[in-house]
Amino acid sequence: MEILYLPFDSSKHKGLFKKISDINIIIGVRNQDDKVLNWLYDNYFQSVKNHVLSNSGSDEDVSDVFQDTIIALYNQITDDSLNLTTDLKGYFFGIARNIWSAQLRKKQKTIELEIDLPDEEETEEQSDPILERIISRVFQRLKPDQQMVLRLFSEGHSYEEIAVKMNLKNEVYARRKKYLCKEALLELVKEDPEYQEYFRFQK
Repeated sequence: MEILYLPFDSSKHKGLFKKISDINIIIGVRNQDDKVLNWLYDNYFQSVKNHVLSNSGSDEDVSDVFQDTIIALYNQITDDSLNLTTDLKGYFFGIARNIWSAQLRKKQKTIELEIDLPDEEETEEQSDPILERIISRVFQRLKPDQQMVLRLFSEGHSYEEIAVKMNLKNEVYARRKKYLCKEALLELVKEDPEYQEYFRFQK
């Protein structure tokens, strides 16, 4: 699993960025300063990891939640909706906790669907043919760019490669784009009459 914001070995840079003020962190996030983003990873990641892993999460969930939290913080900073009522670390953790809680609620309400597009050469026994048919059908209803992102992901391209191919700013945006495309596909699947009938009989 790839980890973002680690262009250097932080163990070799002890003493560097021992403390950055909240205002300088905010400025750094707004400017997407790699040094500040690395400092955030070194100082904020562990608390997020401990929370997610102790609440039914996996290492992949930790990475997703941490990066979604940075994106949420960035959006609040850039649209001037950031309203600190505590120190920034506590605020950051609060965002992460809310993101993970929302993801847990969603997991409890829906069947987990594997959205990677099936390779035509794969054997039929690897997945449910009914779900394959439904997913293939609703996939065609996605926007072209959404289809492209999911195809690239299913073909094994990294987020960095997807960012380049889709002309996105960086791999953080590629990860977010893939997440939104997956959500769009799942919504279409859940709206599909055949899936609703299939789901009813699975209960």
